[in-house]
Amino acid sequence: CGTSAPASADGLRRVVGTDLIGARGATPADQRKIDRTVVGICGAAVWTRAECAKHGDGRE
Repeated sequence: CGTSAPASADGLRRVVGTDLIGARGATPADQRKIDRTVVGICGAAVWTRAECAKHGDGRE
């Protein structure tokens, strides 16, 4: 892990999005917000394929 800032806050915002703002995971709508965020993170290859595969499969 590094400690440097992202090259572009705008770029990071495009990857992560803003769906998580206010999401608590308590409703199906919240879960969709979480899922949309994960899609961006996985699509940008921030997480590995194995890490992305774990999302939603019930494992910690």
